[in-house]
Amino acid sequence: MNNSPDPRSLLSRRRLLGLGVSGGSSLLLGGCALNGLSEQVGQISEPINERLEALLQGRGPVPEFRPDQVDPEALLINSFNGTPRLDPGSYRLRVEGLVNRPLQLDLAALAALPQQSVTMRHVCVEGWAAIVAWSGVRLADVLTLAGISLLGGYVEIESADQYFESWDRASALHPQTLLATAMNGSPLPVENGAPVRLATPIKLGYKLSKWVTGLRVVSSLGERRGTWEDQGYEWFAGL
Repeated sequence: MNNSPDPRSLLSRRRLLGLGVSGGSSLLLGGCALNGLSEQVGQISEPINERLEALLQGRGPVPEFRPDQVDPEALLINSFNGTPRLDPGSYRLRVEGLVNRPLQLDLAALAALPQQSVTMRHVCVEGWAAIVAWSGVRLADVLTLAGISLLGGYVEIESADQYFESWDRASALHPQTLLATAMNGSPLPVENGAPVRLATPIKLGYKLSKWVTGLRVVSSLGERRGTWEDQGYEWFAGL
C-alpha cells in the first residue's frame, strides 16, 4: 500500500512518451515481421527514444501497484526455445566481465542477500499486460557484490534457453530491477523462468529474460544486442 499517484495514469503518460514517440521501433513491430519502412523509421527514432526513456527512468522508482491488484491469470507464458528445467541444487549464476570479483552464486547465496519485492505491470510488446508481484534480489546488489567496474556500461544476460539480452548500466542498477526468484508470494514457477529471471517495471517484457544463468559486464554493445533486437526490435525498450 502506498500514497503514490495512481500507477495506471502514470503508466499511460510514460507509455505515451516512451512508446508513443517510438512508434517506428516498438509499436510498428508489434511482434510482426519488419518491412523496409518500419526498419528505417526505427533507425531514425531509436536514439531519440533512448534519451527520452532514460530521462524518465532517471526520475526514481516507479509507483507500484497494491497486492490486491495482482491478476495471476493475466500473465501469459511465452517461450523462445522450450522450457528448460534447471536443477536448483546445481544452479549457479555466473557474474563476469568487467568486475573486480567474478562470481558463481548458488540459490542459497542469492537468498542470503537482501530480498526485495516489486508489484508492477508487466507490459508485452504484443499488446497485453499483467500486474505481477515479483520478489528476489536487486540486480544492483549482485553487480555491487561483484564489484562492477566504472568502465562497465552494459550488462549482457545469458539464459538457459539460449535467449540473449543486453541492458544499459543505469537500467541494470535501477532499484526496482530484480533477479526474481518468487512470483505472487510463491516460488517462481518453471514456466515463468525458475529458478531466476529478470523483473522490472521500467522495461518491456521482451527485455525480462527468464532462466537467467549468466551476467557479463562489458564496456560497449557488441554485434549481438538481443534475441529480438537483432531482428529489429527497439534495444532500450523502456517504459
